[in-house]
Formats: sequence, C-alpha cells, structure tokens
Amino acid sequence: MTDDSPAADDDLFAASDHDRFTDYLRERAEPAWTEATDHRFTEALLADTLPDEVFARYLVQDYAFVRTLASVVGHAAGQAPTLAAKAEFAAFLRTVATDEDDFFRRSFDALAVPEADREAPALHPVTARFDDLLRRAVHEGDYAETLAVLVPAEWVYLTWASRCESPPERFYLAEWVDLHRGAGFEGVVGFLRGELDDVGPTLSPHRERAVRRLFRRTVEYEVAFFDAAYEGVAAGDADGGSEARDG
Repeated sequence: MTDDSPAADDDLFAASDHDRFTDYLRERAEPAWTEATDHRFTEALLADTLPDEVFARYLVQDYAFVRTLASVVGHAAGQAPTLAAKAEFAAFLRTVATDEDDFFRRSFDALAVPEADREAPALHPVTARFDDLLRRAVHEGDYAETLAVLVPAEWVYLTWASRCESPPERFYLAEWVDLHRGAGFEGVVGFLRGELDDVGPTLSPHRERAVRRLFRRTVEYEVAFFDAAYEGVAAGDADGGSEARDG
C-alpha cells in the first residue's frame, strides 16, 4: 500500500503506535528520511571534506530556494491560529532574512561566486520543482499543508547538523552547521513540530493523507537537492580531500 493509493483507516495516525503526529510522518517518509539525513553531502560537510565546487553549487541553488521558503514562513504567520505562534514565525523569518542572508553573502565572497549566480541563477530542475511544491502546498492548502512542508525542510537539517562533533575548519561550512543546530534552531523545529502535532490529529482522513504526501515529497526533494550539488563533479573528486580544505 502506498501513500498515494486509497487506503483503509488503519494506515492513519490514530491507528499507529506513535504519540506524536510528526513522528508518524517521519516514519512514513522512509527510506527518504534516512537518505536525506545520512546523505554523502552532509557527511562530507561535517567531515570538512566537501569540495568547494560542490558547496558553492549547492549554496547558489539554496539561496534561490530560501527566498521562497521565507515567503512560506511569512504565509504561515498569517495562517497561525494564535498570536504566540504568529510571533514565533515572525522571529524565524527575521533570522532567515538577516543572519542567513549575511551568511550567504559572505560565503559567496569567499567562494568567488559570480554576482549573476547570486541574484539571478539558472534554477536546477530540482530547485524549480521543490519551489513549486512549497508554493502549491501554501496556495492550495491550509495551515496543516504549510506546516507539512516547513517541518521536514527544517527538521532534516537539525537532524544531520546535530551530529557535528568537531566543526569544519572552513568558516562557511562551520557556520552552515551552526545555523542548523543548537538551542535556537532546536526551538524553531520544536515549535514547528508542535504546531503540526496539534493540527494533524484533527484532519480528515483525506487531508491527513495529503499532508503525509507533502511531508514525504519534501524529504524526497531534500535528497534530490543534495544529489544535484554533485552534478558535473568527477567521481574521483566527489569526496574532496586536501584540495577541498585548501580551497
């Protein structure tokens, strides 16, 4: 039985053995969840062996994607049912628009990324489809659908970044890890998960399955996004090494 096929009620959250709706969604997103959180891209980043060419290609596409993500966060603030939740989204949006934007600009300078690639890059097909998924979730759904793409997009990053034991030497790798771990980001993900945990069990079976599909597709796109960063890199160079560290 797949998430996209008609199903009996015994495949829904209420019939599962999970206490949290988001844990149920994460389990149903396998094997993509493990593929995203244990990806060779994240493993090489944490080990400081990721080639600069790969990270630069990734950052260019991610900076374009973050603009859509920021819009989704702003939309979620408007959908949020309480003032407290709206304030949480506003704080998160401020971080994306300031701290993360500053990181991108300094990293682009260090990696010598051309100005055209910073402001108006050619979107990789994966980036374009990922972007479209978020836009459709927001405009065709409601609060639960918006959360269904926001939660995995941030939770995947917290999961792999939290495994860091020794920060990479290159500042743009170290700061990218730090932006996605620690008490501050754990608080963001915890808030997002809590909102989806609250609304998920109230959904009709049809909407619950739609939310599950959106969550799973978001995780699958995270895997494809990491994969795309390696396109054009020779197999022997994909794992980096001393040349990457000296770049």
